[in-house]
Amino acid sequence: MRAREPDESGYAVNDGIRIYYEVFGTGTPTVLLLPTVPIVTSRHWKGQVPFLARRYRVVTFDPRGNGRSDRPLGASAYDDDAFVADTAAVLAATGTDTAVLAGMCAGVRWASLFTAAHPNRVLGLFGIAANIGPLAPPHPHQVTFSFDDALDTTDGWAKKNRHYWRRDFRGFLEFHSGELSPEPHSTKQVDDLVAWGLETDPDTLARSVTGAQRPATEDEALALCGAITCPVLVVHGTADQCQPLARSERFAELTGGRLVVLEGAGHVPHGRHPVLVNRLLGDFVDSIVPPPPRRTVWRRAAARRRRALWITSPIGLGHTMRDLAIARSLRERVPDLEIHWWTQQPVTQVLQTAGESVHPVSEALAPESAHWESEAGGHDLHAFHAFRTMDEIFCANYMLFDEVVRETSYDLWVGDESWEVDYFLHENPERKIAPYAFLTDVIGFLPVDPERDPREAALCADYNAEMIEQRARFPGLRDVSLYIGSYQELPDAAFGPGLPRIRDWARTWFEPVPYVLPFDATAHRDTAATRARLGYGTGYPLLFAAVGGTCVGRDLLRLVADGFRELQRDLPDARMVMVTGPRIDPKELPDIEGVEKRGYLHNLYEHLAAADAAVVQGGLSTTMELVALRKPFVYFPLRRHWEQQHHVVHRLDHYRAGIRLDYPTTTPSDLGAAMRRALHQTPGYRPVSAQGADRAADRLARLLVH
Repeated sequence: MRAREPDESGYAVNDGIRIYYEVFGTGTPTVLLLPTVPIVTSRHWKGQVPFLARRYRVVTFDPRGNGRSDRPLGASAYDDDAFVADTAAVLAATGTDTAVLAGMCAGVRWASLFTAAHPNRVLGLFGIAANIGPLAPPHPHQVTFSFDDALDTTDGWAKKNRHYWRRDFRGFLEFHSGELSPEPHSTKQVDDLVAWGLETDPDTLARSVTGAQRPATEDEALALCGAITCPVLVVHGTADQCQPLARSERFAELTGGRLVVLEGAGHVPHGRHPVLVNRLLGDFVDSIVPPPPRRTVWRRAAARRRRALWITSPIGLGHTMRDLAIARSLRERVPDLEIHWWTQQPVTQVLQTAGESVHPVSEALAPESAHWESEAGGHDLHAFHAFRTMDEIFCANYMLFDEVVRETSYDLWVGDESWEVDYFLHENPERKIAPYAFLTDVIGFLPVDPERDPREAALCADYNAEMIEQRARFPGLRDVSLYIGSYQELPDAAFGPGLPRIRDWARTWFEPVPYVLPFDATAHRDTAATRARLGYGTGYPLLFAAVGGTCVGRDLLRLVADGFRELQRDLPDARMVMVTGPRIDPKELPDIEGVEKRGYLHNLYEHLAAADAAVVQGGLSTTMELVALRKPFVYFPLRRHWEQQHHVVHRLDHYRAGIRLDYPTTTPSDLGAAMRRALHQTPGYRPVSAQGADRAADRLARLLVH
């Protein structure tokens, strides 16, 4: 799922060739993000578009030869002049008179040619890895092997060969993408580059390689640079294996532009280091067309109330309920604390119902919960894959956070599984300007099927290794790291080959606090009284079914309905309340005698306290509420969900709680039998401490009150 969908899209036509474009935002000025050679689509700008589109009007287009643009035949169709003409056609089709141009590699060359030809239409030129060949010799490895001749080797850069491409195009793309992204832990960027490359074919890409380039001589290059009179900013990584730094150095010198050298960065810094590139590009645009003046109000720090920004994950409602419990306890310790909540629907609804203040800019966040739901099918959610493919959403949302915390002063940032904030702060530690506390109930990715999917195992280990390295390099970036639970509630497993064990590492880097409950479980132990208060009645077995705050549980609820029919064969007086949550319409599920369907229930735990047994998804929050209430329950971990399959299962085993079933192999008869077993079960669970919220609040209060 994309972080930002286009507001407008269409095709520009240049000499009969259709060029697909997209337009985002309505601000001023227009920023035209040029493509590069058709080894990638315009999606290589995915880390920039959401950030820029909040401030400016942004236009992108796929290069001829890839994406949704046409793939003309003949090498001359891929001459530089054709790409420059495509640029003019897109500007005309989008009604753009003037723009700031941004390009990478060949895109810098095309932007320069367009700027020289139309100086009055270009407000500024932002370049990444300027590919203007005559300005400096290429890397030796780029010219060691013939592109056209059949070679007797396929080692290294010999793969950049048309004959090899026809035999193993993916192999070339994997090699090439890795070379362009040499920074450690760049697996997602490499995967993206490969996927975009596979949207074209080897013959089309070969035509683009042999197209005529301008300028062809050093004199022509000098003349081109001399014709550029607009502001210029060039960015180049010292580990770029495609373009030598000397080309960008000379381009900046000859155009009177500014050069920013990125030590250790590869050819695609806007993908691997998007926060830095976004800041550079945004500041560059603002230096050319300053934003409108804004009224700001400053108050002396000592005279204002203490203020916290609380980032709570919108993926499920459990984080929010525990955060509310911690926040209530924290306010008892810091009475003047003002909390602004940073989250999305459906969590926003819960917070507003609780009388909390949601930061208004939260409405602009890219949809995390919707992304997870789009990745789910049946009772299956490959959670690690969903996490990886959220990279552009994470980037977009971090950039919004980064702006907000500079507009409003905060005494504390609290992040409950605020993965995007935590990751990008470790990547850009200079952006931290307030005390920061990180909370989580899960530490580390664990593969769900390492034998049949060794790549997932390798990727999990790589992500874990990056986290471990980040924490070791910046140990003080988090002022507090809280694990919600005891160390024994963590799986006793390694992060990956050659990496530490999760429990051992957590003892160094996290402070444990007892599991946080949003209620006092002892106040809900009288089932009959709770039923009477909520109007459920007595004298019959009452079961609850719940699947959390997303739409992922739709298929499980259908299975529960069929299983309940089986239970009724033996217990005809049994009743069930089926809670669909805020994202599933109860009307989507069958009507069954004895089943009451309800949507979102505020304080679901109160209703669970009225149950004799429950059937739930494998999410941590609901299952732990059932443990605290000492209710027997059946639970179904989502298939391929690393947290539910590993962390939640281990934690529930630690508490000696729950009847675990596997959704794909469970029949309605099996589930009916499990419900009967639960109804006759007397739980012997470990107790759940009631001190979790207070302990967490004590630790946070120390960051506010000394």
